[in-house]
Amino acid sequence: MTEKRSADVPSDRNVVRDAKARPSRRGFYIALIVILNLGLIALAFAWRSGKLESAGTTVAADSTGTVTITGGYVRGSPGAAIEIVEFGDFECPGCRDFATTTEPEIQANLVAPGIARFRFIDLQVTPTHRNAPAASVAAACANDQGKFWEMHDRIFAGQAEWSTPATPKPILQGYAAAIGLDVKAWDECYTAERHIEQLTTNMQEAVRVGLRSTPSIMIGRRVLVGAHPYATVKAVVDSALAEAKATKPK
Repeated sequence: MTEKRSADVPSDRNVVRDAKARPSRRGFYIALIVILNLGLIALAFAWRSGKLESAGTTVAADSTGTVTITGGYVRGSPGAAIEIVEFGDFECPGCRDFATTTEPEIQANLVAPGIARFRFIDLQVTPTHRNAPAASVAAACANDQGKFWEMHDRIFAGQAEWSTPATPKPILQGYAAAIGLDVKAWDECYTAERHIEQLTTNMQEAVRVGLRSTPSIMIGRRVLVGAHPYATVKAVVDSALAEAKATKPK
């Protein structure tokens, strides 16, 4: 779960580039901060009004009783009966713990055999996570070359390295080289801040389904809040599979 810190306004370190903020992008960062804070206010209101449950079933389902999540990055079979969705912040310590301990077991035991697919939706949940947008762009640029998950893993494993410097680019660029990317193409993508607007869309999606912190793991209509161990995730997946089987038309 994310650390509780004051919501101060991000400094220039919150931008991806090493140079000063370009005027063409200033409006976007202002919009991102506004959406971020409005989203946190909306989530706080939903929590206080009793519309959410801490680790049970959300009220995010549509009129058919299902929850449809779009966006993010997916691995696993499109035909898998269950989808595990993580809303995560690359700079969130709990998300790092989940990514480095629980996700490998999910991949090996649920995704690889085709039991479930896994979707990761990245967002910046607090302005104090100033380098989270840079990490998101770094991963999106890796995705352009078909290596999002390799970059995802390196970013979380090295969180302590890139999350504190004022300029995280050299470290992230080192990851790009280490996983075998075309570094020149990655650098062009990163410097141009391609895909960064996706962060606002992802925050809107988190608000829509009623999530208030990261990591939040959605499995069907259930939400696990925090870096739960694999056994907990597996139990919820098994329950969701049983329910799906029981409600499947014969």
